[in-house]
Amino acid sequence: MNSEYQKYIPSKAIPFVQFLIEKHNFLLKIVNQRATKHGDFRQLPNGSFVITVNNNLNKHQFLLTLVHEIAHYVTHKKFGRVQPHGKEWKAVFQHLMLPFLHPDIYPSEILPFLANYLKNPKASTDSDVNLSLVLKGNMAESGKCFIFELSVGDFFEFKNFIYKRGTKRRTRIECLNTSNNNMYLFNQNVEVYKYGK
Repeated sequence: MNSEYQKYIPSKAIPFVQFLIEKHNFLLKIVNQRATKHGDFRQLPNGSFVITVNNNLNKHQFLLTLVHEIAHYVTHKKFGRVQPHGKEWKAVFQHLMLPFLHPDIYPSEILPFLANYLKNPKASTDSDVNLSLVLKGNMAESGKCFIFELSVGDFFEFKNFIYKRGTKRRTRIECLNTSNNNMYLFNQNVEVYKYGK
């Protein structure tokens, strides 16, 4: 059995993750970072199932992403075709995450945010700003910063476009694309390059 995943998750989580992998019939692949997703689950043309998780995630992000994708697999086997992140998946994901909600696995500074997120989990943990930040240790990637750290009027680069930071609207921040003059809403925890830094 492929045990490469063990170095990517907290050591106390290994026995239960191993149980989930042995109980369910899918191939786990650890892949290079993808810009748009942390992991995915799909059925191959030959009928087998594969789960992929990005190799750049820290142990707490990796574990959460892996269980998120295993929940897709279990939901598919149990309910067939249902909404990808509908009530069936939410219930399965909550159930599978329960054994991991422990201070030996997730530090006490992450647990309250994780428990709150799991009350109504979304398609991406990044949509929960507080959880996303605490999972990253409140640190952006080297050379980058979070949008919320910029001042109104600051310029930044995101996916090869230059934007000007605007005001916050409820949970997201308005930013002006300087190429097409359109306004876009960004999650506060998006990581960007400050322009002219």
